[in-house]
Amino acid sequence: MPSDTSTTKTTPRSPIVTVLGHVDHGKTTLLDAIRQSNVASREAGGITQSIGASTVTTKEGKTITFLDTPGHALFSKMRSRGAKAADIAVLVVASDDGVKPQTKEAIKYIKEENIPFIVAFTKIDMPASLVERAIADMTAESVLLDGQGGDTPYVKVSGKTGEGVPDLLEMITLISEMNDISYDADSEIEGFVIETATNKRGPVATIVLKNGTLSVGDEVYSGDLKGKVKGLFDQYGESLKGIIAGEAAQVLGFSDLPPVGSLITDNQANAHSHAQKVKPSETLEIDDTMIPVVIKSSNAGSLEAILAHVSEDLAIVSASVGEVSESDVFVAKSTAANIYVFESSVPARVKKLARTEGVKIETFDVVYKLFERFDELVDANTEEVLGAAQILSEFPFNKQRVAGSKVVSGKISKSDQLVLMRNQEEIGRTGIKSMKKEKKDVESVASGEEFGLIMSHYLDFKPGDMIVSVRR
Repeated sequence: MPSDTSTTKTTPRSPIVTVLGHVDHGKTTLLDAIRQSNVASREAGGITQSIGASTVTTKEGKTITFLDTPGHALFSKMRSRGAKAADIAVLVVASDDGVKPQTKEAIKYIKEENIPFIVAFTKIDMPASLVERAIADMTAESVLLDGQGGDTPYVKVSGKTGEGVPDLLEMITLISEMNDISYDADSEIEGFVIETATNKRGPVATIVLKNGTLSVGDEVYSGDLKGKVKGLFDQYGESLKGIIAGEAAQVLGFSDLPPVGSLITDNQANAHSHAQKVKPSETLEIDDTMIPVVIKSSNAGSLEAILAHVSEDLAIVSASVGEVSESDVFVAKSTAANIYVFESSVPARVKKLARTEGVKIETFDVVYKLFERFDELVDANTEEVLGAAQILSEFPFNKQRVAGSKVVSGKISKSDQLVLMRNQEEIGRTGIKSMKKEKKDVESVASGEEFGLIMSHYLDFKPGDMIVSVRR
């Protein structure tokens, strides 16, 4: 619990820095230069698709914890969480491209969270680099830079050559000291979940700690979920005994995945008051115009982004984090769905089961490739409207109802599928059992012609309803 304010002793801690900006503006390349690693080349498609955390030590011995966030338009909620968890933001703007949609979005998050930030103009090594134009773009977004009528600091950097990187680190350290970023070791734990995943060890939450200390054996809470820390792991997967505020780690010990963005604390009452309210799940209804799919993802952030942008023509019968399991195959089998996997694994036994059950599994490691595949599914499932008719009357024939109709557009054939519409809402679907024109059986009728039809499956039609003939 928090100590009495009169005796509280705070200690400077590592600033938590989130790196925000538009896709392909050089965020990960810049972090590579800072970390002297090669993360970018190991990422599928060269883009960051989940939020990560890493701690670096400057030449002066200062430590900084960086949160890397994806710039792709799909991942707006992940960028928002990065801003909420951070002390300082680095807004990356490519000097050869200027302000773009995700740049504007990042500015919005920074202002909402009211955190200090630095603008890093990247790619200054590029022939098309024009920092002055990028500065003008920032002014147009009401971001006034130092020396340009404002006090927002900026640096010019190249992730490829390393030029300007020491200046950026020095600026981060300076802002940290100016804002007195510190922590109380005796305070209650205050951390935030920035990512979750399931691996062979079980549910794992990546957290960044903003106050207190966290050690193996501690009991912690996230909303109504309780956990006991069984293991802590750094950015390299190495085991840790504990972490202090300003550091990030993977936490093993929750029985289930805590919500991404949720508070982690050792104060149960505080955790409960911050519990995320979840709406009761609704029963999934799938009609024959929708495409059933099962989605698996390696982490919660990516899954959230995918689900937020999936086409309404897809029916998500199941969506979860972790490797594909036997139960996923059986769910797909029972709903005639295929399984689409993003950055997750498919064990050999599951592949064998899927082949036996006739379930197709497709894997992707680049998010836009997954969405291209979804677009292909929707396009292949798109219905072609062949014709439309209005029901003018009804009359009995051999104890069946006949819809006296008139074609208003296109052509209607006996082999077509019919959609019954009322006030622009679909009532149901059926086929054609019998179709007559002037008491003669016909195979098709064209625009302007009147005819009578008997539906193959009974639908309660009324005069004024529309019949739409469709084909996939």
